[in-house]
Amino acid sequence: MKFYLQKIQKVIPQQWLENLQYIHSRFIWQWLLFDGSQPIVFSHKTAMVFSPHQDDETFGCGGMIAHKRELGINVVVVFLTNGEGAGGLNQDLQKQIIATRRHEAVTALQILGVESSNIYFLSKPDGHLQSLNSEEKQQTIEELVDLLKLYQPEEVYVPHHKDCHRDHEATFTLVKAGIKAADIKPDLLQYPIWLFWRSPLFLMLKLPDLAVAYRFSITTVQEKKRQAIAAYTSQLQSLPQGFVKQFLTSYEVFFKTQF
Repeated sequence: MKFYLQKIQKVIPQQWLENLQYIHSRFIWQWLLFDGSQPIVFSHKTAMVFSPHQDDETFGCGGMIAHKRELGINVVVVFLTNGEGAGGLNQDLQKQIIATRRHEAVTALQILGVESSNIYFLSKPDGHLQSLNSEEKQQTIEELVDLLKLYQPEEVYVPHHKDCHRDHEATFTLVKAGIKAADIKPDLLQYPIWLFWRSPLFLMLKLPDLAVAYRFSITTVQEKKRQAIAAYTSQLQSLPQGFVKQFLTSYEVFFKTQF
């Protein structure tokens, strides 16, 4: 898929491509909301949200987080990478970016109602979750197991396993392994981030995927989610405007997984 996009970018101006991606993403969202999904029954279950980078948790399920917290339901958020972004930066600048992203994450989650004591940063290298060696992978899974056993979440939120991003797909794999090793049986809900922006719908999502698509109305907490997204100032500067707009709607989409 990455090679496919690179080929397109050589013949289509960047702004045109972003406009096409926004139209494509908007179409998929509208289709899922009105025809391709069913309403989710809100649960009072405790939740643990796994986010590859600082902002994915707010984009993907910020409304669900805020809604649960308004009702006093415990929510824990775990960030897998340090969020430093592109490589090749000097060490001082890397540290500055990591500190900025961490501060933005805490600010965004406080807006959504999550206490700082319920926020964890595993600080794995950004962009390299799929290339962890065996020892690093096992260590990461053990860290996830420790948190899963500590909190015993009844629901786990994780990026979609076909999310068109190496770190996102790796996060799903690592978390699924962690859940199995922890020997717990939470409801597993996948949230899409790049899936609708980067891939044609029926190229990535098959009928079994669509059969477990659910929509959740976040109307009552939509403003909180908007403010939380806005807290990611450093991130918003580098993301396409159309990409961000798709998360400012009054619904979130989740895919339920039987574990």
